[in-house]
Amino acid sequence: MAQLADYLLANRLVSPNDLETAAAESHASGRTLGQVLVDLGILPESTLVKFVASQLGMPFYELADVSVDGSAIALVPEGMCRRYALMPVGFSGEALRIAMADPSNVVALDDLRSTTGREIKVGVATRGDIVAAINRHYRSEGELGDISLAIDAEDEQLEDLANVRQITEEAPIVKYVNLLITQAINDRASDIHLEPTEKDLRVRFRIDGVLHEVMHSPKSIQSGVISRLKIMCDMNIAERRIPQDGRLTVNVPGGKVDLRVATLPTVWGEKVVMRILDNSTAMLDLAQLGFSTGNYERFSESFGKPYGMLLVVGPTGSGKSTTLYATLNILNKPEVNIITVEDPVEYRLAGINQVQTHVKAGLTFAAALRSILRSDPDIVLIGEVRDYETAQIAVESALTGHLVLTTLHTNDAPSAVTRLVEMGIEPFLVGSAVDCVLAQRLARRLCTKCRRAYTPVPEVLEAARFPWHDGEPLPTLFEPVGCSHCSRTGYRGRLALHEIMPVTPAIERLAAARASANEVESVAREEGMVNLREDGMAKVISGLTSLEEVLRVVV
Repeated sequence: MAQLADYLLANRLVSPNDLETAAAESHASGRTLGQVLVDLGILPESTLVKFVASQLGMPFYELADVSVDGSAIALVPEGMCRRYALMPVGFSGEALRIAMADPSNVVALDDLRSTTGREIKVGVATRGDIVAAINRHYRSEGELGDISLAIDAEDEQLEDLANVRQITEEAPIVKYVNLLITQAINDRASDIHLEPTEKDLRVRFRIDGVLHEVMHSPKSIQSGVISRLKIMCDMNIAERRIPQDGRLTVNVPGGKVDLRVATLPTVWGEKVVMRILDNSTAMLDLAQLGFSTGNYERFSESFGKPYGMLLVVGPTGSGKSTTLYATLNILNKPEVNIITVEDPVEYRLAGINQVQTHVKAGLTFAAALRSILRSDPDIVLIGEVRDYETAQIAVESALTGHLVLTTLHTNDAPSAVTRLVEMGIEPFLVGSAVDCVLAQRLARRLCTKCRRAYTPVPEVLEAARFPWHDGEPLPTLFEPVGCSHCSRTGYRGRLALHEIMPVTPAIERLAAARASANEVESVAREEGMVNLREDGMAKVISGLTSLEEVLRVVV
């Protein structure tokens, strides 16, 4: 008791008054000082356990920050973990490392030795952390075990299409699919990849734009899981030779979530990719997307005009649709008629007329555009300009009093002007119709809880073409570390890098003269355009992202 009190006061973890109150309560109730401090909310349980670990000469485990070895988990049954409040962590040579809430429990240690046949190295963790770790690591293993047994017993029946619907609606497969989707949403994933291999079914989540391997499931569950997803999406479960697309809605804590599902036949079976459509993304404020002050002013000046074309360009997955939806949220007012043509309609927006294309029925982008222009729109959003006909109608709409928002696949803003000319649009029309081009990329945002400041060496700055010159003080940048808040990646969330090019009279003349993208870029830079790399480097200096991350997404 005296050692704990001295430790807490020396490290200023509690005040003398709080310590005196807790000591009196401890004396009156017979509980230990540490337990009273925790019960009164004066001291976090983790601080008390850390002190106990130091006194015992044992390691203290923050289990949320520990990468647990799956081989260690396989050695210890879940029931034993729950009974003794312990969690396998990994190995030290041949010895098994475990975290325990009560390291003095010799019965538990004896049981562990006899069950695993290994020496045990004990560490200490809070009881709450151990329970959370057991729930996190053993739940999916238990579910998968149940599924494997259930499907192995009926494996032959899955080949009979008459039985597929019945089997795929049974509890194990339903639980597996629900668990998978719930876990992905909790992990902030944007996509779920189910990938058949020769020996198993690989599951990966795309989090903040990067794929992370989550688990390898038994090969025996592959047919059941994929058939279950097809049934949920109203796909043809008998057709396994061609790609299919579908959509489903699931109920999760906090509301409903839509998923867009696509299947793709591979040599080992059908690969399934589920895009998680987070409706909160569609309601983002444009100012939250990471615009610098100058870029935001340029962009807002553009969409504030009553007519003209606003192009957002970049590769797939660069956040173009999110930017356009955020722009529509600003423009969406009762006095204007907004109509969108999309393939597919990812987010439903209140107060906006959204049209889903249907190529088989003849409702292409061009056909839909011709129709909606007779529906008296003020603002038109076109999901993507894919061909000459769509581009021609979009340009004509921008020239006849409509504000047209659309996307195009090019690498940077200056290339968009030449791309429209290459599609067959008359150069003088391109210069007149296009008002502004926004190019963007998505970079991962550094986790604010664990990012670490460092001073880079000059060679690294020179290789990255960082805005620094020899003789100047070296800048202080930030790098990822990894913690429980960011799932040990060092990054949490994403931000956009922007390149905004207003089509000025000088650029309009270049477009009419069929100038190259390099010539257009040169003039745009002279007029103040900040390119993607420069915008990225400014965000590195601000500590929002890392130098490596900008170099990953920008040439």
